[in-house]
Amino acid sequence: MDNRTEVTQFILLGLTNIPELQMPLFILFTLVYLISVVGNLGMVLLILMDSHLHSPMYYFLSNLSLVDLCYSSAVTPTVMAGFVTVDRVISYNACAAQMFFFAVFATVENYLLASMAYDRYAAVCKPLHYTTTMTMSVCARLIIGCYFCGFLNASIHIGDTFHLSFCMSNVVHHFFCDIPAVIALSCSDRHVSELVLIYISSFNIFFALLVIFISYLLIFITILKMQSSSGYQKALSTCASHLTAVSIFYGTVVIMYLQPSSSHSMDTDKMASVFYSMIIPMLNPLVYSLRNKEVKSAFKKVLLQAKLSLGLGML
Repeated sequence: MDNRTEVTQFILLGLTNIPELQMPLFILFTLVYLISVVGNLGMVLLILMDSHLHSPMYYFLSNLSLVDLCYSSAVTPTVMAGFVTVDRVISYNACAAQMFFFAVFATVENYLLASMAYDRYAAVCKPLHYTTTMTMSVCARLIIGCYFCGFLNASIHIGDTFHLSFCMSNVVHHFFCDIPAVIALSCSDRHVSELVLIYISSFNIFFALLVIFISYLLIFITILKMQSSSGYQKALSTCASHLTAVSIFYGTVVIMYLQPSSSHSMDTDKMASVFYSMIIPMLNPLVYSLRNKEVKSAFKKVLLQAKLSLGLGML
């Protein structure tokens, strides 16, 4: 047996150690998080309240908003606390919990985006059969499958990461307990763990991207065959928000996880992580609300009802 002390807590380096930037960044990320919470919770409540939005497309969107809120909440409060406290210590168990929940909800989002692409394919390519193809039971099974994949993937990564020994440095070169940053601290052989991370992440990402690519390939073929310009415009507007969300999400995730550890730059990883853990959850509800007429109409209706109830209350 080696005479060595196991790590019981980790120290997060955070985004920056420059004192002048701590308070401005705290204010900035507080605003980002508040917008994210209000936007995503608002989207969920709007879809629940408006019966016109009780359709498969918005069923997926409400889950996407919920997932965005959850995985942003797994990271952002820790980051905000790091700006205002000198002590950036996180316990071993808290680190594992943060990593687990972030991995769960990021994976769920990955498969939700693929499920939404299939939904868009069914709506554009087979509109006459859409109501029989995308029933609520089919949607429920797809959603349950997304969450199952999320918990399975997170369980594999947590088991693979925390079976390693941590007996040297406990300083995590990141602002939260992300898998590559924690694995890099291990004093045992981490080659297999790094391969597991790359292979499983690659499978999850490329499987979802394959579903998205095939769905949109068939959608664009269908669009090109359309004779009506109004049908063409409607099909494009139906897919525009989802394509925007897909581009933002996968662009940063690929940079973060699908490169070998030897080519990882911690600063690059931090910037990519800020984007997909905090900025994307803020952007998604804005993308879907600004580019979707039905969501904007439902929002105006809710505002009108609020004004009327407020006016009646003041009488």
